[in-house]
Amino acid sequence: MTRKAHCCCGACIEVEGEPALNAICHCTNCKRRTGSAFGWSAYFADEAVTARTGDFGLYAITGANPQYRWFCASCGTTLLWKADGRSSQTGIAGGCFTETPLPEPTTTVSNGGRCPWLGLPADWRASL
Repeated sequence: MTRKAHCCCGACIEVEGEPALNAICHCTNCKRRTGSAFGWSAYFADEAVTARTGDFGLYAITGANPQYRWFCASCGTTLLWKADGRSSQTGIAGGCFTETPLPEPTTTVSNGGRCPWLGLPADWRASL
């Protein structure tokens, strides 16, 4: 299956297959990346990323947990990233798969940062 993740103005990332990890993350980094109570991250093997269209800017986070984020240079949407802990995978913003939606996430991570008012399904695997 081919999936496309689009930003607000139409730039896109195209991937093949299903994500290796489909998760909701409650860490401060993901909250700031999305401006929301959590981030929805879908990680695909690097070779599953088959196309990238649009003009992208790069934001690099240095330090203990380096990360590289590519965002649309026109509208500012962060579409994809590479994180040090998942060196052979590309993270893509789950909410950007609007035409070919992802399945429901099954994992929730960094739960110590979860907003107390946010409830999640009991059958999701919790990590950290």
